[in-house]
Amino acid sequence: QVQLVESGGGLVQAGGSLRLTCAVSGRTSNTNDMGWFRQAPGKQRELVATISSNGATRYADSVKGRFTISRDNAKNTVYLQMNSLKPEDTDVYYCKANVRWRDFWGQGTQVTVSS
Repeated sequence: QVQLVESGGGLVQAGGSLRLTCAVSGRTSNTNDMGWFRQAPGKQRELVATISSNGATRYADSVKGRFTISRDNAKNTVYLQMNSLKPEDTDVYYCKANVRWRDFWGQGTQVTVSS
């Protein structure tokens, strides 16, 4: 069994920063890509950033230059540093990990950016 627990969401003013953390526990051997997605009510979940097991990263165009994804393989943890936040970044953010070729999701953490 694999569990993902996100933390670090909250309320911040536009221009501020937040750091999201996702800890993966359980049978975590062979963890491949990890990533962050976000979803607003009534909309599809969209990719924010992903990082491979060897550190290759990919970002949505809307967050390039503002968000940074990183991971600590020893701790089975992935991070999302979010800077220069905008009101349109307001969403529920979900962590995803591919473990032994299966996708697992966290419960989500709310990020709210006020103008």
